[in-house]
Amino acid sequence: MRILDNRTDARAVARLAVRRMEPDPEVDHRVREILERVRAEGDEALTTLTRQYDCRFIDSLGLRVSGKEVEGAYEFVSRSFLTSLRAAGKNIARFHRKQLPKSWELREGGMRLSQRFSPLSRVGIYVPGGKAAYPSTVLMNAVPAGIAGVEEIVMASPPGPDGRLPAEVLVAASESGITEIYRIGGAQAIAALAFGTESIRRVDKITGPGNTYVAAAKRMVFGEVGIDMIAGPTEVVVVADSTARAEFVAADLMAQAEHDELASPICIVPSRAQAEKVSRAVASQLEVTPRRAIARKALDRQGVIIVSGSIRETAAIVNMIAPEHLELMVKNPRSYARRIRNAGSIFLGSWSTEALGDYVAGPNHTLPTSGSARFSSPLGVADFMKFSNVIEVTRPAFRRLAPHVRELARAEGLFAHERSVTIRGDAR
Repeated sequence: MRILDNRTDARAVARLAVRRMEPDPEVDHRVREILERVRAEGDEALTTLTRQYDCRFIDSLGLRVSGKEVEGAYEFVSRSFLTSLRAAGKNIARFHRKQLPKSWELREGGMRLSQRFSPLSRVGIYVPGGKAAYPSTVLMNAVPAGIAGVEEIVMASPPGPDGRLPAEVLVAASESGITEIYRIGGAQAIAALAFGTESIRRVDKITGPGNTYVAAAKRMVFGEVGIDMIAGPTEVVVVADSTARAEFVAADLMAQAEHDELASPICIVPSRAQAEKVSRAVASQLEVTPRRAIARKALDRQGVIIVSGSIRETAAIVNMIAPEHLELMVKNPRSYARRIRNAGSIFLGSWSTEALGDYVAGPNHTLPTSGSARFSSPLGVADFMKFSNVIEVTRPAFRRLAPHVRELARAEGLFAHERSVTIRGDAR
């Protein structure tokens, strides 16, 4: 990992905050073609594209996963996996129940004003797959949707070459209340969820991560349906003072680097000596990780250790980067955290490793990336709900407010607005 000193390399450090997700014209062109094809041809396009990209046997299996296949998945997972999955689901549910928003009402001066929250009716969850299984992604999306009161939770995930979805993913879907499962992936899955086909009804919102094609498709269908966010490569900033153990710091940087080649593992320390200590620990752990090739590319390309001389300076760097994950391995992490405004999830102390947040702690692991923590938040129950404003005005309150409406409507040149008030004022 390269080492930067904020006192002499401030410009290089500042460039770490510029992580734009620039659209790829070729990807956008291909995704647009897929979206229009699915919109026009429906199930026929889905079957053809799935046969082309994922599974040659999709015609015999069908797009929808049967209930029998879901039930059978339990035979292929261990008891220990099921125990851990249920423990994670319990913790995720406990945390997200606290997020449930409450409708409220204000009565004042002849008016009754309120906000009324209601769940979305039908939500689509995209779960990446093909080469790996992500049951944790299922839980992190489906559990808060269920708590919000969503009646129909639909899942789409790319099948393996044999047309099957991983047993762990199917079990997670069953455990978290998903009502429909489709073996489709990529931009075509997003198109099916957004537009609907002969066999798949459109959803109100799409959540869940994916590759560049999925991200581009979600961006393009926004407006037809809601989306959670456009997720970029994963990232972590580990702030470590002299009390932190270098092997802990290195392990958490490695956990981020093994995700993919575009992951950003960043560490901030108070001295050059500690930076070199962490760097050696990373190099040592890199030699024994099974995903060494992926981690090495991430560390070489995006990995960096920053030497920062003060708490104030370090907090400024963190807020500038606005990381998806922030670990504070420092003496007084709670005090330190009060200086942080921009971060998706904040992990306090050396025992609060990010992996706990990824799986079992309870808070959602679907987080803003690429600096978007400056203005957005983790996925939560509110993402699966909406609210309506309700306005009820008595006649006396109308008379009191009408002159103000007339005055403002005239200023804006909206004479029918003014008339809608005047006509009521003249009524007997």
